[in-house]
Amino acid sequence: MKNRPTYLLFVFGSVLCLLIFWANLSIGSVSIPFPEILNRLFGKGFSRPSWEIIIMDYRMPKAITAIFAGIALSVSGLQMQTFFRNPLAGPYVLGISSGAGLGVALLLMAGSAFGWVIYNGAWGIWAIIIAASLGAILVLLLMSLTAWKVRDSMTLLIIGLMFGSAVSAVISVLAYFSEAEQLKLFTLWSMGSLGGTSFTQLKGFILATILGLIPVLWMLKSYNAMLLGEAYAESMGVNIKKLRWGMIFSTGILAGSATAFCGPIAFIGIAVPHMARLVFRTGDHKVLLPASALTGAIILLFCDGISQLPGSPQTLPINAVTSLIGAPMVIWLILRRNFSKEF
Repeated sequence: MKNRPTYLLFVFGSVLCLLIFWANLSIGSVSIPFPEILNRLFGKGFSRPSWEIIIMDYRMPKAITAIFAGIALSVSGLQMQTFFRNPLAGPYVLGISSGAGLGVALLLMAGSAFGWVIYNGAWGIWAIIIAASLGAILVLLLMSLTAWKVRDSMTLLIIGLMFGSAVSAVISVLAYFSEAEQLKLFTLWSMGSLGGTSFTQLKGFILATILGLIPVLWMLKSYNAMLLGEAYAESMGVNIKKLRWGMIFSTGILAGSATAFCGPIAFIGIAVPHMARLVFRTGDHKVLLPASALTGAIILLFCDGISQLPGSPQTLPINAVTSLIGAPMVIWLILRRNFSKEF
């Protein structure tokens, strides 16, 4: 009986996620009836051939991307907040998002800044994904080398913020010297987008997300021990150094892949773990991890639905929508809860 409320919350969340997923397939510049989508999911064809292209080539991969990006960013944020015992730690604190941004900035803007011919559009989205991934991996390697030397978690947090600031400065210099066309391309990427992923690219994103989830699933007990501090965790037999490496690897893969495929998406990693704690009323990571993943998928699907502006051909940048929704959420959560008792 004790676990029944939690079980019901997961059931309700799963049903809500399916309903929002279904709604995302239906709404947009072209409204497609729910029965038509349901028939297609059961193997029947659409009454209009154009609806097949809209659903299967655009809306379906976009909705699936939203689910996995929400999972990746939320789980990353949960790990960061628990490990650093900081309620405002997010998946980009280690500078991984900035590293991905640097890779894309070098690809798109270094050519006009230094007179090189780097990006001519021939590779399309794959060039941007590879550049973002390489940038995130570079920062991840630098943070790994830092973790080898630094033992204090707060020092590692500060160094990660400094990495992010330095990388952002380099991007600003590149933007200053770049031409208007290249600057516009980078600005559009930095706004975030869930709609540029095909089913072929989606396979790589899903694989990267699963790979990033393996370390955190393996270390759930260690994260529970970390709730009472590093000293207590060590007294319980937790290998802090091993946990730190696992956190860096997992966060790097999850946040790096989400940024590479979708661009930087704000506030999901910070706000969603707190929402999961508030709704599920637990600090146990065996519950909190799937709760954060489910909540992240729901929130990003919901934000994606808003960004589509139903009935309008225009689409808002997903980063703008998550910021507009996430910022008030974070403020409300901070005013509602006393985080000093949890971190």
